[in-house]
Amino acid sequence: MADVNKAFVKEGEGEDDDEVVDASVRLPPGSKNYMTRRGYDAMRRELEQIVKTDRPALVETVAWAASNGDRSENGDYIYGKKRLREIDRRIRFLIKRIENAEVVDPAEREGVDQVFFGATVTIADADGGNEQSWQIVGVDEADAGSGRISWISPLARALLKAREGDAIRFMSPAGMREIEVLAVRYV
Repeated sequence: MADVNKAFVKEGEGEDDDEVVDASVRLPPGSKNYMTRRGYDAMRRELEQIVKTDRPALVETVAWAASNGDRSENGDYIYGKKRLREIDRRIRFLIKRIENAEVVDPAEREGVDQVFFGATVTIADADGGNEQSWQIVGVDEADAGSGRISWISPLARALLKAREGDAIRFMSPAGMREIEVLAVRYV
């Protein structure tokens, strides 16, 4: 490969693979990218911040570093180019997710007593202990620490179509678990 002209070799070859997506945000094949309005708006704000502020500032830094001469040993230039590739990869990811998003407003489901996307479900272990509330959200907005779980998580899949008072058995990462649905609400 030493004889190949650099113009025909992609810089950082193999690093720019768009298909490398964290398993926690990978959608099942053929499924829609469901999101709540809050998640969709947050993703749009992130994209806008990156495109209008972060990327232009980094391009300016890389241009300054490039003007300093020898690029092969210029840490600012090398790091800046690497970071620029990461930002561009994130921009492409966000654009694809936003284009394929199906926004679901949980508030529009008033009066529904079954668990669907967007529901906030209060559950307890079958023995009546360990009460928890979870909102079922899109894969990109899941945050267990804030009480939001992805609709593709084992718990959310087990809860789908359940009603208040239903007992559910499902395989959690810790093993078989039995829970009771205490409340279903859409906010």
